[in-house]
Amino acid sequence: MAVPKRKMSRSNTRARRSQWKTTAANLVACSNKACRAPKLSHIACPKCGTYDGRQVVTPA
Repeated sequence: MAVPKRKMSRSNTRARRSQWKTTAANLVACSNKACRAPKLSHIACPKCGTYDGRQVVTPA
């Protein structure tokens, strides 16, 4: 197991951790012409239940 030889300073630790940021999810319009609700890409639409022009789940 790797063990550091020297203690890492607080500023170096925080500078390294500051790079771990989250980004907002990319929303796209539903491909269903009647729905057009914003949804996550590559996920079935929660409003109408379609994915890639096919009905895959019953809408909630």
